[in-house]
Amino acid sequence: MMTLLTLCYEFFLTGLFAIGGGLATLPFLTQMSVKYPEWFTAEKLVNMIAISESTPGPIGVNMATYVGFEVFGIPGAVLATLSLVLPSLIVIVIIARAMEKYRQSPLVNTVFTGLRPVVTGLIAAAGYSVLEIVLGLGQGFQNFPWLNAGVLIAIFVLSQIKPLKKLHPILFILLGAALGIALGLE
Repeated sequence: MMTLLTLCYEFFLTGLFAIGGGLATLPFLTQMSVKYPEWFTAEKLVNMIAISESTPGPIGVNMATYVGFEVFGIPGAVLATLSLVLPSLIVIVIIARAMEKYRQSPLVNTVFTGLRPVVTGLIAAAGYSVLEIVLGLGQGFQNFPWLNAGVLIAIFVLSQIKPLKKLHPILFILLGAALGIALGLE
């Protein structure tokens, strides 16, 4: 029971402090994988991200549901998801009321402008953590997964080509999955 409360507490904190959307939950999840390796490892986190990104819904909610289910089944999935969403619900109601009153305040605008680079930095740090795991950075070049890196670069380049930018992201996910199967990537 205490561990279920711990799960709720951790996801409540994640929901409270992950400012900037679902990807902003990644640093918290990375920290959770270190703090509670019995829940999930950093390597498993990469798979969870892939699954959460390729399923409908916000990644943060998908990740909370996934972790909760992995650790405590359906009750864990429901409670982790509710714990993640509850702070946002509370905060957004408070902010909506305050924004009505202080919409033109220079201080409010300055605070939001200051939050943007912080959130971007947190997302970049989490992205680098995922990249380290996927590409095995730090393990030397003899074990470097060149095919994985090639697929990553190919998908990135394709997604930046102007006519292809209009394609739905799921098509790139499906292309990456097909390449992974065809090339036998691990």
